[in-house]
Amino acid sequence: MHPFAALAALPRHLRQNVVRDLAWVLLSPPLLAQAPWCQRHPLSASAWAAEPARLVAWLEQQDAAPAELEHWLSLGSSRRLGLYYERLWQFALARAPGIRLLGANLPVRVAGQTLGELDLLLQDEEGVHHLELAIKLYLGPRHGQGEDAAQWLGPGSLDRLDLKLEHLAQHQLPLSSNPECRPLLEELGAWPASAELWLGGYLFYPWPGDCTAPLGAHGEHLHGRWLRRSDIADFLAQSPEAVWQPLERHSWLAPALCEPADLWPRERLEHWLPELPAEAPARMLVRLEDAGERWEERERVFLVSDRWPQTVGG
Repeated sequence: MHPFAALAALPRHLRQNVVRDLAWVLLSPPLLAQAPWCQRHPLSASAWAAEPARLVAWLEQQDAAPAELEHWLSLGSSRRLGLYYERLWQFALARAPGIRLLGANLPVRVAGQTLGELDLLLQDEEGVHHLELAIKLYLGPRHGQGEDAAQWLGPGSLDRLDLKLEHLAQHQLPLSSNPECRPLLEELGAWPASAELWLGGYLFYPWPGDCTAPLGAHGEHLHGRWLRRSDIADFLAQSPEAVWQPLERHSWLAPALCEPADLWPRERLEHWLPELPAEAPARMLVRLEDAGERWEERERVFLVSDRWPQTVGG
């Protein structure tokens, strides 16, 4: 299912933030090994999948000269993480050998009413594909069994893994087989299209406490932990010498890298924490370790309100 599992460490070796995010998008494992709809890596029939060294070389070229990627990203009208994730995919697919990108973010309209939107249409040697993409971060239950997807919530507490999967399977993915979508697809030379999904992201497990992974989770899924504000002192006391600092939302994809001059001393974190409003939205913290020229992320946690998930944040 994942043609690039052996390249998972590559993003850590790239220097440009946007290129590391690009590499992470293409190379990271999916959240689920078993989903209610067929999962397919968008590059699975590309020449890069047949010869991964070609993809490595291309990513290294982007790292050496990121201007084209930076320009493409600057054309996006939103800083939302999901749209950033999609634009990174679009950039790669438009340049992938053996892939023909037929369209992206295509609205399906009938009589002036929008029925939905197709994330991607592409053609490769295996046919035409309608692909739905999603980047998700879910926090598991503090008490109880994590097998139930309904127990996994987004950091703002409004999103749920089971609801996302239901919406994909019942609305987004069947859209391309809807007869009312046929004229659009025929115009693009994309009828019929097989519908598949690709769901990336991280699962966060509670501290203190423990829970099992959601049913069908990929064995190599990316993960972190989450804790409430009242637990942060005990959590940090476990490793007093560790270097922790917040990570801005736009940097939540690839593992963080930090120049030594940008590190937060422990005193700055100790001043930052009390200044957070009691009901502040969830914040991402990362633990960094010295890796020579730079400091690299080794762990990430979500810090949430003591009333989470009752509080609503974003």
